[in-house]
Amino acid sequence: MPHTVPLDAPDPHALLGQVALAAERFVTTVAVLEDDELRAPSALDGWTRGHVVAHVARSADAYVGLLRTARDGVAPGPRLSAAELARAVEADAGRGRDGLVGQVRVSLDRFVGEARALPVEAWQRMVCALAGWRHPAWFTLHRCRRELETHHVDLRLAYGTHNWPAEYVSWALEETVATLRAQDFPLASVHATDLGRTWRVGPGGPSVAAPGHALLGWLAGRLPTPAPEGDTARTGLSRAPGDLPLPHPPVWPRPPYPGWGRCE
Repeated sequence: MPHTVPLDAPDPHALLGQVALAAERFVTTVAVLEDDELRAPSALDGWTRGHVVAHVARSADAYVGLLRTARDGVAPGPRLSAAELARAVEADAGRGRDGLVGQVRVSLDRFVGEARALPVEAWQRMVCALAGWRHPAWFTLHRCRRELETHHVDLRLAYGTHNWPAEYVSWALEETVATLRAQDFPLASVHATDLGRTWRVGPGGPSVAAPGHALLGWLAGRLPTPAPEGDTARTGLSRAPGDLPLPHPPVWPRPPYPGWGRCE
């Protein structure tokens, strides 16, 4: 049966526990890297692993600002523009291991601490993403978790999409497919073989079946396009022989759907 994105607020503290675990895994991975390993290329074009770590730290800082806005009703101060943020990440990426690892650890700890202290009523208040779309404060927890899980894979180390927790994969597939459906993405359905779940996307087009983490990895632009059945060694993803060519997924992540509108 098809599934839809649950837009009701989750239990923030239960979700925060999963965010904290993802943060711990990420910091544990980067804490043992030497300077030359941080300067090595990541899976993202033009970015080293240091860029990825710096981006995660700066994103956590931005999420802290959103939580404080939800708490106080006003932004805590001027936020960096997209261009300023890019320059800050570029500068941070060149820091040595101790400085960079310390930065991301402090930023993530600060985010978790702010979230734990947020009053219950503040979780429903609306905040604005830098890209200009609105969401309740509780969706910031989903954003931070997605940031950590995705960029952990982008470090191109031992952590891969197969390490993503099943609960995270299930939520992220629901959220991603709902957005694709709203955009008339030319895909009929996706079936997560390990989760036993199928999501209808559109009225026509090809279908694809694979483990949930592999589907999400493809839709998130982290894995290649699935191969036809019988040629799965190339990607680990399969689809029925004779299906139409699979469409190229749009830039990910996208604003949540149905979403909560644009910022004024």
